[in-house]
Amino acid sequence: MWKSKKNLLHDIRVIELIEVHLQGMADHSPPESIHALNTEELKQPDITFWTAWDGDELLGCGALKEINEKHGEIKAMRTVSKHVRKGVAKNIVAHILHVSKNRGYERISLETGSTEAFHAARELYKHYGFQMCGPFSDYKEDPNSVFMTRELERQ
Repeated sequence: MWKSKKNLLHDIRVIELIEVHLQGMADHSPPESIHALNTEELKQPDITFWTAWDGDELLGCGALKEINEKHGEIKAMRTVSKHVRKGVAKNIVAHILHVSKNRGYERISLETGSTEAFHAARELYKHYGFQMCGPFSDYKEDPNSVFMTRELERQ
């Protein structure tokens, strides 16, 4: 079941998951290379935030930031640790791609880490057709970052 961002960014379970996400970024990237958003930043109007649930149990989250009317960015992808490798992230990415197509985006991009800790994330995105690219939007070249993008079919 999908729930949109309203009120859920005040839910303690969601706040804790975002904190785990930020800590994971801090554990594997230097501060200047962390581009993860905190709970307040996820409330910005150009960001749509989703959570995945099984009943009352939080499974994971993901967000879509609008760069412009034709380009979106995947943000805040995180699965609750006990649900890793159960398809939660795949379902969230598929949902974000579906919404992106419906919005008329022509491209969707993302930034993730370059170290081994981010290998599974990079493989997930490759599975969905993302390819390596250079920095986009406001990003700069960074040895700790991998930039990926894919074109979207027109609806």
